[in-house]
Amino acid sequence: MYLMNFLMYLGVTIPLMIISMALFSLTTPYKEFKILADGDDLDNLRKVSAAKAVAFDLGGKVLGTAILLASAIYHSVDIWDMIVWTMTGTLSLIIVYWLFELLTPTIKVRQEIPNGNTAVGFFSFCLSVATGILMASLISY
Repeated sequence: MYLMNFLMYLGVTIPLMIISMALFSLTTPYKEFKILADGDDLDNLRKVSAAKAVAFDLGGKVLGTAILLASAIYHSVDIWDMIVWTMTGTLSLIIVYWLFELLTPTIKVRQEIPNGNTAVGFFSFCLSVATGILMASLISY
C-alpha cells in the first residue's frame, strides 16, 4: 500500500516538474537550455555569464517548484489536489517573473538574463525560492 502510494505520487511528481519547466521556458523570450548548453565556451565570457544568469533564474524556479511540490504532496488530500496546487504555484512563479519585469522599469529582465547579468539572475532566483516557500506555506487544510 505505502509503496504503491509512493510510486503513484512519484509518477505524477516528475511529469509535474517537467511540465512546470516547460511552462517557464515558454513564458520567457530566451531559450534557457540553449544558453545553458552554450555556456561551456570559455573563450566567450558573455556566453559563460549568460549561462550563469540563466542557471540562477531557472534553478530558482526549479527549487521554488520543488519546495511547493513537497508541501503539496504533504498537505494534499489526493493526487488531483496536489496537481492543482502545483499548477497554482507554477502560475504564481510565472506571475512573479513578469511582476519583476514590470515593477523594475530600469531593468529589462528578459534582456539582462540572456545578456549575462548574473545579479539579475540571482535576484530572480531569490524571488522564485521565496515565492515557492510562501506558496508552500499557504497550502494547508
